[in-house]
Amino acid sequence: MVNACLVSMTGFASRRGQGEGFDWTWEVRSVNGKGLDLRLRVPDWIEGLEPAVRAAVQRVAARGNIALSLKLARAVGGEALRVNVVGLDAALLAIGTVQARAGATGVELAVPSAADILALRGVTDQGGEVEETGPLLAALLADLDPVLDDFARTRAAEGQALAMVIGEQLDRIEALTGEAKAAAAARREELERNLNDNLARVLAGAAEADPARVAQELALLVVKADVTEELDRLAAHVAAARGLLSASGAVGRKFDFLTQEFMREANTLCSKSGNAALTRIGLDLKTVIDQMREQVQNVE
Repeated sequence: MVNACLVSMTGFASRRGQGEGFDWTWEVRSVNGKGLDLRLRVPDWIEGLEPAVRAAVQRVAARGNIALSLKLARAVGGEALRVNVVGLDAALLAIGTVQARAGATGVELAVPSAADILALRGVTDQGGEVEETGPLLAALLADLDPVLDDFARTRAAEGQALAMVIGEQLDRIEALTGEAKAAAAARREELERNLNDNLARVLAGAAEADPARVAQELALLVVKADVTEELDRLAAHVAAARGLLSASGAVGRKFDFLTQEFMREANTLCSKSGNAALTRIGLDLKTVIDQMREQVQNVE
């Protein structure tokens, strides 16, 4: 059973709005990350905007590299922007320096548009300064909530798709574990037969050999070759992983750790197999586990 609570770290949303004499566009996008890395591009002249936006995003996302931007302009018919010539010259100089240094290292940069340059800090002044930014702040934050709702929905939808894929991979791991148990049982009879034959040859070729000691050493080899514990742990890991699929909250870190444990058992199974059929199953397990780990990297 797949639970829609699983959330991906990949998401996107945007929204246009207007009010208090301004037009604006919110845009938020995210990709996977080890923690929560939030990068904001919002006007710094609106008092309280950045901390409020940061807190709002943290309410809907626990992990991921998240980039959020707000493009704000005077509404049509409102007071026009004034270009700050000094700020514009400084911005153009900085852009030229960046492009020159990038070109010297063989890096090609996209040419910024006039709109991109106007959005840079210090390039423009608002015609007729906004003395009280409180109403504008309230309007912007009210419009941010629907954006973040859409953003959360895209991450949840992607998480549902991830849960489907991971669930199928767990089914495959469970099936391979069952095949490994059957192969190990078949191998046990062959292993016991080979050990008895080897014991007989050792005793026949070395009269001074202590039969009890030789039998003890062979018994230790049997114990070392036993894969029962590895298969039992694989079954337990499958159950734990399914529990994470049905859990709410940010489970990506736990899932990532669990895939490492899956791989540890599969590696040990391969090293102890001593049997072509069991080795093949172990390699198939490692392939599926590696594929699952790639999917888990996107889980919040």
